[in-house]
Amino acid sequence: MAISKSAKIEAEIEKVKGKIAEQQARLKELEQKKHEAENTEIVDIVRGMSISLSDLPLLLQSIQKGGGAASGQSVPKSADKEGGE
Repeated sequence: MAISKSAKIEAEIEKVKGKIAEQQARLKELEQKKHEAENTEIVDIVRGMSISLSDLPLLLQSIQKGGGAASGQSVPKSADKEGGE
């Protein structure tokens, strides 16, 4: 017995749905990898700034408010005294 036209179309639909599911899983994996890479880059940048852990929240607040290091000024003096961490 021959396969009907609608059955062929249904089989193709299922095949496409399977491919879509695979690509969605791949997309999720890539987005996670990108997020991890961005976090690593952020950590590397912050570590390269030689700012103490206690001064970091103050610096980030200053940047968020539009002042401090974001406008080209130096980091807080206490970070300079402690040396690199």
